[in-house]
Amino acid sequence: MSNTDFALAVEDLTVSFDGFKAIDALTLYIDRNELRVIIGPNGAGKTTLLDLICGKTRASGGSIKFKNEEILGVPEHMRVRRGIGRKFQTPSIYENLTVFQNLEVSYPSGRSVWGALAFRCTAEIRARVEAVAADIGLGGDRLETEAGLLSHGEKQWLEIGMLLMQEPELLMLDEPIAGMSARERDLTAELLQRICQNRAVIVIEHDMDFVKKIAHKVTVMHQGKILAEGPMDQVQADPKVIDVYLGH
Repeated sequence: MSNTDFALAVEDLTVSFDGFKAIDALTLYIDRNELRVIIGPNGAGKTTLLDLICGKTRASGGSIKFKNEEILGVPEHMRVRRGIGRKFQTPSIYENLTVFQNLEVSYPSGRSVWGALAFRCTAEIRARVEAVAADIGLGGDRLETEAGLLSHGEKQWLEIGMLLMQEPELLMLDEPIAGMSARERDLTAELLQRICQNRAVIVIEHDMDFVKKIAHKVTVMHQGKILAEGPMDQVQADPKVIDVYLGH
């Protein structure tokens, strides 16, 4: 299989902090239109892996190819422009702006200083905002709601929407359902299944019921390495995985 088939190809990736290998010669391939969930005990290196992919942390060795181009030396903001979107655990939205305004300011042409000064909400941008808002369940009259008044789950969806405005081809979400109600979790599962059409999505999650609902494939990390990979049922039955999870 040639690299061109993958949205993301991570090969032999290593990062050491003071001699400790947080990521240890890790290799991972993610397909286009794939929803991959990464699980593992605390300290397994899951968040560090996302930090390396988005450029927040520098690798000590190995390769990360996005759409078949090496991105290891590429600065973080350039990776965003190339189509990598990342959502952290705490939502970072503009609480005093409306849902519409939050999505509008996330449109790529509004993001640079000159872009922001010259920014006008065109019919094209309005249509994009409305489409994304409908996708994340905040369309219609919810568009004029101030973001600070949204529920915790809705704030998480809004932040996903802000990333979708940039039309990323790889979207990475770190524990997207933390603190959500059961209903919000179900809606988030549906949302994630919708948004992995036309893009690759990587989710880090601890909630196994949620993982079962959404994962095309599960990667289990342990001590900076991949312990197991495959469909959820197969991974859950793997003796090594049971040992690591029950041993902690």
